Amino acid sequence: MKERKSAAPTILLTGFEPFGGEASNPSWQAVQPLHGRVLRGHRVVAACLPTDFRRALPALRRELARHRPVLSLCLGQAGGRTGIELERVAINLVDARIADNAGHRPIDVPVVRGGPAAYFATVPVKAMLARLHAAGVPAAVSHSAGTYVCNQVFYGLLHALRERPQARGGFVHIPYSPIQAASHPGAPSLDPALVTRALEIMLDTALRTRRDRRLSAGTLA
Repeated sequence: MKERKSAAPTILLTGFEPFGGEASNPSWQAVQPLHGRVLRGHRVVAACLPTDFRRALPALRRELARHRPVLSLCLGQAGGRTGIELERVAINLVDARIADNAGHRPIDVPVVRGGPAAYFATVPVKAMLARLHAAGVPAAVSHSAGTYVCNQVFYGLLHALRERPQARGGFVHIPYSPIQAASHPGAPSLDPALVTRALEIMLDTALRTRRDRRLSAGTLA
């Protein structure tokens, strides 16, 4: 049976399936609880993307076509990062350090042949950062989403939204969950439940903010 479309505007949240030998992926654990929620009159839809270079973007495009979200935020796991990192730049490059879940390992290929070298996130990353800090959540702005499936999805999202300027998109990396970190001694972690609460803050900020804040969030290296 075809799902009845809601009259409410839609927010799309995505996470990924586990990869790299992990039994879980906190990005999917964090977005799942928000599926079906209503935030400021917007219905939240959560989807799990495959960690597969050949399947991730088609899966994302299907969700975008099905729901026509006005706001999309994709999440990915980045073991070793110390807090929530709001990605600012997606680059048109895939250079896989490890194989994906289907055994593919593309090297030095574009995400979109003939596409721009990069896109900037269209969500208010600095306003979101300020709200997270005010709530006591460890967070930073990142200027590199890597060159793996996360960056591929981030770039693919912004490329897909390029002709819908009213629709905004972004990407967030999160650390290991505590359960994962137990197998990676010394690695930082965040509880997915905390990430879910942080997501509510970020989405609320994006819905309330059309013009980003002007504050320093750069790096020296």
